[in-house]
Amino acid sequence: MRRWVLFIVLAFSGIVVAQAAIKGEPVEYKAGDTVLKGYLVYDDATKERRPGVLVAHEWWGHDRHARNSARKLAEAGYVALALDMYGGGKQADHPEHAGKFSGEVRQNLPLMKSRFEAGMKLLRNQSRVDVKRLAAIGYCFGGSVVLEMARAGESLRGVASFHGGLTTEHPAPPGKVKARVLVLNGAEDPFVPVEQIAAFKKEMEGAKVNYKFVNYPGAKHSFTNPDADANGVKFKLPLAYDAKADQASWSELQSFLQLVFK
Repeated sequence: MRRWVLFIVLAFSGIVVAQAAIKGEPVEYKAGDTVLKGYLVYDDATKERRPGVLVAHEWWGHDRHARNSARKLAEAGYVALALDMYGGGKQADHPEHAGKFSGEVRQNLPLMKSRFEAGMKLLRNQSRVDVKRLAAIGYCFGGSVVLEMARAGESLRGVASFHGGLTTEHPAPPGKVKARVLVLNGAEDPFVPVEQIAAFKKEMEGAKVNYKFVNYPGAKHSFTNPDADANGVKFKLPLAYDAKADQASWSELQSFLQLVFK
């Protein structure tokens, strides 16, 4: 009897381990002559094709926040790729550098598009990915990136922006946006004033985009990043982690992804 109990326990334990076999690996890919260094995460316990999600980083660059988000997406059943939008996997250690790196990409839509599409191509080429079901999420600078890619008509089921900027030099034309759009914003984010929100909503409605805008009361910029408090103090910036808004926005994302991938 004890042997049977032990067998059942071990078998059950094996199943649990197999289900939790999340594998993350650094990957290199290129956009033109620029080498990009991303991070691919998936559940190694199954070879079943699953939806793919691209993760665009904050203005600090490809860091652990983006990688952690990719891992959480893999745990939720997706294949995720944390993108490198700056090249070489470089990260900023000061707002001046972050502003320079992000500005170079934000002000050059063809460059942004080529680097995003290079990551999308890599994700599409993964044997575990259902190429007909792709989405993208982004944080801060990355939120702006995924919104721009939606405006440009990229073949994505959905894009979600966490505390990202909403302004653009390339407004969405009617009928071009293929993706559903989700914006998760901190109501106390000084980088996204009410005028910017109003203009964004007007743009989305004018372009007939299926979108949802969620404002989290009391949340400031970078509310999903646990490192925000330290960076805010160090550089005297209005950044702050908000655990409640972080959890609520992640739950909102899960519902959104289930909707766009069904």
